[in-house]
Amino acid sequence: MKILVFAEQRENKFKKPAFEAVRAARNVADQLGGEVIGLVIGGAVQSIAATLGGYGATRVCVAEDPRLAMYSPTAYAKIIAAVAQAQQADVVMLPATSMGKDLAPRVAVKLDAGLAADCIALKVEGGEIVATRPVYAGKALTDVKMTSALKMFTLRPNVFSAGESADASAPVEAASLALADQDFTCVVKEIKQSSGKLDVAEADIIVTGGRGMKGPEHFGIIEQLAQALGGAVGASRAVVDAGWRPHEEQVGQTGKTVSPSLYIAVAVSGAIQHLAGMSSSKYIVAINKDKDAPIFQAATYGIVGDAFEIIPALTAEVKKLLGKS
Repeated sequence: MKILVFAEQRENKFKKPAFEAVRAARNVADQLGGEVIGLVIGGAVQSIAATLGGYGATRVCVAEDPRLAMYSPTAYAKIIAAVAQAQQADVVMLPATSMGKDLAPRVAVKLDAGLAADCIALKVEGGEIVATRPVYAGKALTDVKMTSALKMFTLRPNVFSAGESADASAPVEAASLALADQDFTCVVKEIKQSSGKLDVAEADIIVTGGRGMKGPEHFGIIEQLAQALGGAVGASRAVVDAGWRPHEEQVGQTGKTVSPSLYIAVAVSGAIQHLAGMSSSKYIVAINKDKDAPIFQAATYGIVGDAFEIIPALTAEVKKLLGKS
C-alpha cells in the first residue's frame, strides 16, 4: 500500500492542513502496512521537504520549477497525477483547502480514480479505507468505500490532528518533470493577503458575525473579541452579500467550511446553508436575541440577549482572564 499526500505550501512554508494530511495518511498506512510518500510542489521547496518526515512521511518527492512558484491548477494537477503513476500509488490524499478542492477533481479525472471529498474521518475495515463525509448540506454523515483501483480523499482542515513533529527527516527525491508552456494555461499571478489576518478555514477559534450586527461599522466588537481570543473573524452569507465583510471571511455552504475548536456565532440566525459550513466545530457558542433562532439547535452553549451588550463584556472578561490589556 502506497499513499501519496500532496503537502500544500505557500512561500516555502507548509500550511497546517499539509501536516494534518500526512499524519492522517500515516495512521492509515500503519494499519495497512504501507508507506506514506509526501509530494511538495513549488519554485524552490527542497529545503522544507524533509520536515514532513516528522509527521509520518516515509519519503518525499519534490517537484521544483521557477514557474511553479505561483499556483497553476493545470500544472499542479499534471504533476500530482504523474507522480502518483510513477510511484504506483494506491491512494492519493489532499487537504480540502481551496487549493485542494480545486486540484482533486482534476487529478481524479486524469487517474480515473474514485474521489471522497471533504472527509472528516478515515478508518480501516477489512483491509479497506472507509471515509466519513457530510452529505445533504451537513445534515447527515455517510461512510464511503470506493471500488476504483486508485482511491482519492480530500481531508477537511482542523479535523485531523497533526500532533507534534517527531523532528525526524524523510529522504527527499526529485520528481521527474516534463512541463510544457501549455501546462501553464492557468496561473495565479498575484496573491494579496492582509498581514496578520488568520484564514477562517485554518483558524482554531472563529468569531462570526451575522446580519443582526446591523451594519459594517459594528463589526469592530467582533474583531476585538476575535483578537482577544487569538482567533479569526467570520461572516455569514447575508453579511458578505451586503458588502459588509469580504468574501474570504464567509462561512457556509457557498463560503468556507470550517472546523475550529471554538466557533462563536454572534447575531447569526443559523440557516441550513450556514450550518453546513460550521456544524463540525468542536464547541459552538451562539449569541442571539431571538431565543427561537435555529443556531441554538446546533449550539453547545447559547446566550439569549443583545450582542451589543454581551460581546464587549465577554471581550473584557477574556482579556482579564488572559492577562491582556
